[in-house]
Amino acid sequence: MSQPNNPTPTRELPRPGQPEWEQRAERPEWIRVRMHTGETYGRVNSLLRGHHLNTVCQAARCPNIHECWSEGTATFMIMGDVCTRSCAYCAVKSGHPGPLDPEEPASVARAVEAMDLEHAVITSVDRDDLEDFGAGHFAATVRAIRQLRPKTRIEVLIPDFAGEPGPLQHLLESRPDVLNHNTETVQRLYPRLRSRGVYARCLELLARARRFREDVHPSMLVKSGLMVGLGETTEELLATFRDLRIAGVEILTLGQYLRPTMKHVPVERYYTPQEFADLRSEATAMGFRFVESGPLVRSSYHASRHRAGALGGP
Repeated sequence: MSQPNNPTPTRELPRPGQPEWEQRAERPEWIRVRMHTGETYGRVNSLLRGHHLNTVCQAARCPNIHECWSEGTATFMIMGDVCTRSCAYCAVKSGHPGPLDPEEPASVARAVEAMDLEHAVITSVDRDDLEDFGAGHFAATVRAIRQLRPKTRIEVLIPDFAGEPGPLQHLLESRPDVLNHNTETVQRLYPRLRSRGVYARCLELLARARRFREDVHPSMLVKSGLMVGLGETTEELLATFRDLRIAGVEILTLGQYLRPTMKHVPVERYYTPQEFADLRSEATAMGFRFVESGPLVRSSYHASRHRAGALGGP
């Protein structure tokens, strides 16, 4: 690969009150966000507000929100918009969440039906305050979508459920089509960036999902994602790829970390498009069935294409 192991940091210049990924003058020319705010964008926005639903698109300040909403897709974020954890890179609010909305699974299902989605992505904040960490709410949402729109493929992007196997098993028994849990970064950076996350716990969750697929639900795919630009080396990334393959991950997403606000950790370096292409080649050679790698790639961005690609489709 062309990337040096210890690249010179390239930090953005501060501009208070503005997300750093919006600072056009300081970011590389290959990171450009096209703004789409047409009729479909407005319809999705109104529909989500009408159903009182949260999206990770908004909560995480995703740079792809205009493109995705203009294409009629969104990633639903259940169980509120307040997380019980506070990762150093994440824009989602942290604090003490409110009670679960028992009507939310049905509301999400109705929104999926109204949007005519072929592939729905459901994610959540961490809910360490709940006995089952929210796994039952995930499962109820999957079942509600299945009942109202059986042909929709469902991807769940889940937290780690504190490493407890019971909640994960409960969710898996609802039979999602894709089980996604993001690794986010390399093992060395976990203490600094994911203080309440555990790298080995992440791998074990993915391995349990793989075993469920092998024993019970062979059509389910296992997926994970990483951000780059947080100070990792090439060797650390490749070692993480190997760990994910051993765990049974089949779909891998790789994207550039973009600092949401001045309170979050800065970008250490921007990767070039060629470096993302090199990483894709390295990961593909390790046996991943599908790899999406690029500056603006996020785990739920083009999610339907990830599944189709892993299954050999267009």
